[in-house]
Amino acid sequence: MLAITVQTNDGERRSRLSADELAGLVRRIGAEDDRFLVVERIPDLPDVYVQVWHAEGEEYTLEHRDGSAQRHFEVRLDAPGPVVEAMTAWARGEAGWGAGLDWQPLDMGPAPEPVPPPELDAGERRELEERLRLTLACGYTDRARLAEEAEEYLVSNGRRPLSRAQAEQLADRLWLERVGEQTGWIGETDPERLARAFAALDASGITAREDFTCCRSCGEAEIGAAGAPDARGFVYFHSQCTESAAAGHGLSLLYGGFDGSPSTTTAVGHEVVAALTAAGLPAVWNGDPSHAIEIRPLLWRRRLGS
Repeated sequence: MLAITVQTNDGERRSRLSADELAGLVRRIGAEDDRFLVVERIPDLPDVYVQVWHAEGEEYTLEHRDGSAQRHFEVRLDAPGPVVEAMTAWARGEAGWGAGLDWQPLDMGPAPEPVPPPELDAGERRELEERLRLTLACGYTDRARLAEEAEEYLVSNGRRPLSRAQAEQLADRLWLERVGEQTGWIGETDPERLARAFAALDASGITAREDFTCCRSCGEAEIGAAGAPDARGFVYFHSQCTESAAAGHGLSLLYGGFDGSPSTTTAVGHEVVAALTAAGLPAVWNGDPSHAIEIRPLLWRRRLGS
């Protein structure tokens, strides 16, 4: 699968497509309500994407941006084949992916005015950056939500210390910092093993959800509607559990049976432990249905965009 997200004309976003699926979307465009695709890498990088526009009976306009509006290029092509070839090579990160095409720079107008630094004291700056780095370490955010958190986190008594532009700039800087860190992670990570275990549990009739709701009260209230109607039980962890894992304290899993009986909850607990063990994760549980299942030790390295 290609590590990309594709946005279509109607706003639908699809992630991790095969090369054939991407080719099918490119060859499909042309109708009045289906004329363009925007393709971003996973993890998303600021101002890095390729896109194509096509109307039936006209050429294909293929564009790519490489980090800024001043590095935005286009080429016109008369058939979908070269578009598919170039976009697929870009998605795979192949060196020289666009070689041989007659790229022309696009005039995107004057460069925007520099964004002034936010007016924060040292304590506020440290608090905000620590909060955003924790969110990034949890691994369930995206650039847009990170920028929104940056903008809103220090709001108090009508004071908004960061503009949207300042928040986006800060979020992008810390996002790229985290992307750089994760390039050094080799092989399957513990969160990926956990996702594999949860997928197996979900397929077996136990609703399994990651980073589900903000707290246990909300999780207990909402987990029943989160999976298949005939699910036997559930397991999940909420965002406070995620933050604890990201801080290096292991991960607590909450579980139970939908019939509310201790025997079903115990049976579900044993199935969860078995799935975790099969995925290569250390499960700590004493068999008591009133006690959470712990995963420790745990190295929480969740890749952005997973």
